[in-house]
Amino acid sequence: MKLRFVKEQGVIKWLGDPLEGVLRFMANGTYTLEIKKEVKKRSTDQNALMWMWLSCIEEETGTPKKDIYDYYCKKFLTRIAIINGREESVTGSSSKLNKSEMKKFLNRIQSDAAAEFGIRLPSPDDEYFNVFTNRYERIRY
Repeated sequence: MKLRFVKEQGVIKWLGDPLEGVLRFMANGTYTLEIKKEVKKRSTDQNALMWMWLSCIEEETGTPKKDIYDYYCKKFLTRIAIINGREESVTGSSSKLNKSEMKKFLNRIQSDAAAEFGIRLPSPDDEYFNVFTNRYERIRY
């Protein structure tokens, strides 16, 4: 059984039956209640921004954007996993990131592009972001 609710500005809004109503109809016994915060997957806007940035880096460096993507995944999404009792380096994918993790990944790409390639990648709140979007949106994938 799953119970879902949202807490905003200190007020709880139940998505479905309130907790008390559901518990009233359960059989007698001992139960464990686990509460986990729901984490949202990366947004399509974040994904689109990443691919526009990668298109820009491709155009500026001549390196295919898929290779740049793999480079950044290896650089920023690699972790150590224990596989069959041995430590192994494994590289994740941005598709598995939640919104917060994707924001961090994008910030790292933006900083690295400036430091390593001398490329300034604009954020959506930057003054000239629309100009950037008009140029790279059509070639992002």
